[in-house]
Amino acid sequence: MDEKKLLKTLCESHGPSGKEYLIHPVIEDIFSPYGEISKDNLNNLYIKKKGESKGKIMIMAHCDEIFLMVTEILERGFLKVKSRGIDVKTLVSQEVVIHGKKQIKGVMGIKPPHLMTKEDREKAVSLDEILVDTGYSKEEVESIVEVGDFITINRESVELLNDNIGCKCADNRAGVLSMAVALNELRDIKHDLDVYSVCSVQEEVGARGAGSAAYNIMPSIGIVIDTTFHSGSLGYEEGDNVVGNGPVICIGPNIHPKVRKRLMDTGKKYNIPYQLEVEPGSTGTDAWPLQITKEGVPTVLISIPIKYMHSSVEVVNIKDVNNTGRLIAKFIEDLKVEEVEGLICF
Repeated sequence: MDEKKLLKTLCESHGPSGKEYLIHPVIEDIFSPYGEISKDNLNNLYIKKKGESKGKIMIMAHCDEIFLMVTEILERGFLKVKSRGIDVKTLVSQEVVIHGKKQIKGVMGIKPPHLMTKEDREKAVSLDEILVDTGYSKEEVESIVEVGDFITINRESVELLNDNIGCKCADNRAGVLSMAVALNELRDIKHDLDVYSVCSVQEEVGARGAGSAAYNIMPSIGIVIDTTFHSGSLGYEEGDNVVGNGPVICIGPNIHPKVRKRLMDTGKKYNIPYQLEVEPGSTGTDAWPLQITKEGVPTVLISIPIKYMHSSVEVVNIKDVNNTGRLIAKFIEDLKVEEVEGLICF
């Protein structure tokens, strides 16, 4: 498995919330060697790997990405937009793809500073001041694009030093890749529980796919993979998450304490590095709806630390991606069906 190549492929693909089917062919190609693939009514994508005994465990990573939507088509082919999850400051001068009747490219244009008033130059940029320039005439654009069409950032990945990679939507395509790493590790391993890997949808607009996927499967244990903020320069000031130092295991009421402790013990047993973070409320991830589905699902959250979250240059370390997958695989490999009931009891 060439993890860097796969991460590049996943992150340069497009799949905004609600149109995740755009990236499904890429995901299906990666996961097809590992199990039976199916979808549900919300377009969650499932990969089932049969176990040797009874019981079900779920791994979940959302595959959608932040996006824009067309609100108005203006003269000379310009588009006005609304954004979801994107800081306006990061949009200036970005290249984008408009997903109309066919895909067309555009750029996020803004008035040059020479033509701005002093007041305009000193104030924060608003989305009303940025337009998507398609290069088409209004008539040509209207034959391809409609109000409500989706727009995603168009960005090639860049490999940095020390196994770091800068790309769009590492949140959470890096998590999807970690799930594939876990299944690759388990490929020739006999494990007790059936493993359901889920590429969930619409996480960025309210973690909607996770609840329906959990309801469909009702696993004994749920493992959510997502990303988290790094600490340090331009990062989270209160934490100590470091890109390259391993996956981050969450502690808090959204997390089952005994399952989390078992996961930490697995890391120590196999010398897989990990970090810890504390979240006293909702984690803001798929772990929340997964935990409270029906009678409840014992849930843990493993996050990959990234820099510059929700920008087009999110930086992730491929070692963290691999170690996340390895940690999950070893947890599943060691877990015996007769241990599950005791493990999930408080």
